[in-house]
Amino acid sequence: MARELFAGVMSGTSLDGVDAVVADFSPPSGVTCETLGSAHIPLPTMLRDELLALQTPGANELARAGSAANMLAELYADAIRRALVSAKTDHNQVIAVGVHGQTLRHRPERGFTLQLNNPARVAERADMVVVADFRSRDVAAGGQGAPLVPAFHAALFRSKNRHRVIVNIGGIANITDLPPAGAISGFDTGPGNALLDLWCARNRGDPFDAGGAWAATGQVSDALLTALLAEPFFSMKPPKSTHRDKFNLTWLEERLVAANWKGEADDVQATLVALTARAIADAIRAQAAEALDVLVCGGGARNVTLMKMLARELAPRRVASTADEGVPVEHVEALAFAWLARETLAGRTGNLPSVTGAAGPRVLGAIYPR
Repeated sequence: MARELFAGVMSGTSLDGVDAVVADFSPPSGVTCETLGSAHIPLPTMLRDELLALQTPGANELARAGSAANMLAELYADAIRRALVSAKTDHNQVIAVGVHGQTLRHRPERGFTLQLNNPARVAERADMVVVADFRSRDVAAGGQGAPLVPAFHAALFRSKNRHRVIVNIGGIANITDLPPAGAISGFDTGPGNALLDLWCARNRGDPFDAGGAWAATGQVSDALLTALLAEPFFSMKPPKSTHRDKFNLTWLEERLVAANWKGEADDVQATLVALTARAIADAIRAQAAEALDVLVCGGGARNVTLMKMLARELAPRRVASTADEGVPVEHVEALAFAWLARETLAGRTGNLPSVTGAAGPRVLGAIYPR
């Protein structure tokens, strides 16, 4: 059997770096996919700061966005090359690479979503077929354009005898409900790491709170948590999605002022961890109450304090990481876009209308030949 090799590249809302994988979707073991190689490149501080700044309108933003897209494309191509070396293969063996891009605006209620990317440049630098712009077609069909990974979650993690939920905690958190039979559902639950990282950077000068160690020194404020949970997004019924253009420092500061907050910064960090955990747990209790297993991926799975809070919130359910199922937590989203690229080239649909709310199944993505 000829191998079906695809690559995937993801730089998520956490802005911690670029992840790339090379995967075989026809391994002899018969599993859905086998990761052959991977690479991670941290975002340069200058680029990370520019991407954060571009989240809101500013001077000369079109030219700045174009320059940032070119820098991202070079990083994407470099990550692909490194993943190919890790996989001990070359670009000629890979059918295509799925490149998501960096979300700057996500306004499905206004009919658009914008992922910063220069896929033509990636195709030129990597000398590979590139599939990009995965979200726009779903939005055009009336959907949220997100989350798109639930179809892949189902292919990789669905069990015939265990009701599972997959939780991805990047900058924004989302869940995929995988009952043994019946419809798959999924949606964004709210902030994942985004507010945690921003508050840590503001108060500690660190880009993130490694392992949740700083949050562990604080105390959760029930009053502040209640004020944060009053955000209408949390009570909205799915399908729903969100991004940093809602959950950002301005959003947090407005609520701290409204709550007349006088406490310590580490208590805010602890409360933000509790916010992420509570929003995820509330979503599971409301939409997937019968779930037995909760598998967590994304950078949030490495936050020990968050994982402990989530386990307490969801007890007696089993809370573990996807690594326990053989898939490293940092690879899941990149694998998903490798899989979506495969579906695009095969002319198969990649969205789940039950998740995004689109008018129907759609083939996603735009293809850039090598």
